[in-house]
Amino acid sequence: MSLVSVDRLIVAAQTGNLVSFPTDTVPALAVLPTHAELIFQAKQRSQDKPLILMAGEIADLWKFTNGTQLELEIWQAVADRYWPGALTLVLPASDLIPSAMNPLGTQTIGVRVPDCEIARSILCQTGALATTSANLSGEPPLLTMAAISENFPQVAALLAPELPSLGRPSTVIQWQNSGWKVLRQGVVDFVNPG
Repeated sequence: MSLVSVDRLIVAAQTGNLVSFPTDTVPALAVLPTHAELIFQAKQRSQDKPLILMAGEIADLWKFTNGTQLELEIWQAVADRYWPGALTLVLPASDLIPSAMNPLGTQTIGVRVPDCEIARSILCQTGALATTSANLSGEPPLLTMAAISENFPQVAALLAPELPSLGRPSTVIQWQNSGWKVLRQGVVDFVNPG
């Protein structure tokens, strides 16, 4: 599909095709959650590496999680502080998460709202998408739309001025036993409020 306009990219995403667009960390490889297996195939990604859900608005993500009212308030407080931004929250997953997103069924889901206007604009129109970095598994993330289009010809990559990319992944924290555990230190320095 190569490089496409925003409108064509949104249509491609809505119809279940792989797409790629800039974010605040590295460009995303994205697809509807129900078609997540396409990402695993394209990246030659191991089934034990679940994908994350990225959305344009915080409210679009909570239905995919499963927590008590108190937990939701704690998660919302962290989201309010760090989102939009490069912090991925790994939370208990709701029944709305397709098994294709997490083939080994770990009962969790990573969620994030990126601090990138064009990414949020796309995601507000497509709804939450299953995402990961655009690269073959084990290789460094591709940082330009041109490189993504060249390496993944089946992907609709956004034709846009190249945005500055941090080139570093998001920080990943997981909710465990009523507290946070840092799984990956990335762009954001997370301060545990508890």
